[in-house]
Amino acid sequence: MTRFITKNGKVIPLNGGGGGKKGAGVVVAGALALTVAAGTGGVTTIGGLGTAEVGSGGSSLRLGPRKAEGQKTARKGDAEGAWQRMGMRQLKRTARQQAECVAVSFGEVREFFTRNRCTSLDRVLFAVADGAGNTAVISVVWVGLASDSDARRFQSVMNRHGSGDITPLGSHLLDMAEIHFTGLRYGSDRDGRTVTVAEAETASGQVDDDTLDALAEVAAHLPRV
Repeated sequence: MTRFITKNGKVIPLNGGGGGKKGAGVVVAGALALTVAAGTGGVTTIGGLGTAEVGSGGSSLRLGPRKAEGQKTARKGDAEGAWQRMGMRQLKRTARQQAECVAVSFGEVREFFTRNRCTSLDRVLFAVADGAGNTAVISVVWVGLASDSDARRFQSVMNRHGSGDITPLGSHLLDMAEIHFTGLRYGSDRDGRTVTVAEAETASGQVDDDTLDALAEVAAHLPRV
């Protein structure tokens, strides 16, 4: 696995360095019942949120260690568990497969696909929230390439801010207002011929940039759906 490189050029080592902002942590407690829609269209009710610390890295649970735990959980394919490590709860999830990479990409990324065969593309969108009602949307894309070298070169293109992107699924699929993904809160990872790209944005309330970065970096460890 490679180390994370955020889309804006900041290098984040896998050991979870560079924790959250300074300041007092916020403790959120309560029994919050959440109704979530699964990707299949079914509706599930999730019980109490419990107690979780969210907010700044000055708390006993700093962002870096939480991110490392989230990445470890994500590698096991447990998305909901990964968000919980970050003090968040999954609200909704939707997924769709798209075989044609050129059709859903733009910029240098699209140019890359016109010259190098994309063997598969899977996209998923998550909505997560903390106990204070702040909500983030996370896009995860898995791209299959024809060779390891193609995958390395593709990741290099993707990691450069301003190089274009693969268009995330629309947040309207989660019954949410449209979200513009800037690529500034970003994570990527490569496993052989597969490159995983994740982006995160605030959907409602206030989710700080460090947390959004960490959510994207955790999501990039999720295995292909």
